[in-house]
Amino acid sequence: MYKRIRIGVLGCANIAIKSIIPEIISNEKYYKLIGVASRDKVNAEYIANKFSTKAFFDYDSLINHGEIDAIYIPLPNSLHYYWIKKALENNLHVLVEKSLACNLNDVTSLVELAERKKLVLMENFQFRFHEQLQYIKKVINDGIIGDIRLIQSSFGFPPFNDHDNIRYKKELGGGSLLDAGAYPLRITQEIIGDELVVESALLNIDPQFDVDIWGAAQLRSAKSNIISQVSFGFDNFYQCKIEVWGSKGLIIADRVFTAPSNYEARVVVKISGIENDIDRTFVDNHFKNMLLYFYQLTNNEALRVAEGKMNIQQAKVISEIMEINN
Repeated sequence: MYKRIRIGVLGCANIAIKSIIPEIISNEKYYKLIGVASRDKVNAEYIANKFSTKAFFDYDSLINHGEIDAIYIPLPNSLHYYWIKKALENNLHVLVEKSLACNLNDVTSLVELAERKKLVLMENFQFRFHEQLQYIKKVINDGIIGDIRLIQSSFGFPPFNDHDNIRYKKELGGGSLLDAGAYPLRITQEIIGDELVVESALLNIDPQFDVDIWGAAQLRSAKSNIISQVSFGFDNFYQCKIEVWGSKGLIIADRVFTAPSNYEARVVVKISGIENDIDRTFVDNHFKNMLLYFYQLTNNEALRVAEGKMNIQQAKVISEIMEINN
């Protein structure tokens, strides 16, 4: 019999309501939802009733509840550091939306705190756990496309209709780099490892909001000199893709970051000398898989340490991109 993780949700963001909370509830073998917290009493009660759980009307009351093991935090970026630290100090495992915090020093201190307390601190990039990414990695590792020459990944979408969207708020840690840009940066780690160097970068600042609304960067693997070119934005034609160009072939995936659980994610592999492409589709629930992995982390110190290293590398790359543009 598995010991279920008693988990609380700190905030009522759309991703929590649409994707995470339903998966927590459906995965009753491993999880028990204790409650949902919001500073808006009406909203807290509405969401709690929707999911048949308890409403908490401030974040402290949930963190200090005493009968939870973990917290999921889908708050604005600028609030992550404070509430992650509080949760870790209360001996709670933490699953947090990207980006984990707004600067490298904060991320490093939180990772070190989690390691001292032997707790999970996981940044939610659910695409890591989709079958299509596992297939892409296998194609690469099996040498089917030869040696990697270049990775190109893009994640961006049109402007938000709501100008009060938190992504446009500088004081809340807004901007496209910490939001959309985090995805192609993380997938670069997934494919070529964690020793990355930022060679060039550009962030385009919107004068109305004073946040970056689109940008790009070129990274290089310190071990192999493989190049990764990433692009992202809030003021773009929708893109959610990756291409991995090798010495013998090419991998193309056009919905690599946000494939819904009922979506046929397509991966095409083109190989030199082969007339027909290898064309595969994958239907998978990466939110469910991510929560299973989070559960595994609670019982595996080696995996927790590796997760911490990835958290720091992600923050390091973001910090370097910001520094180049200051």
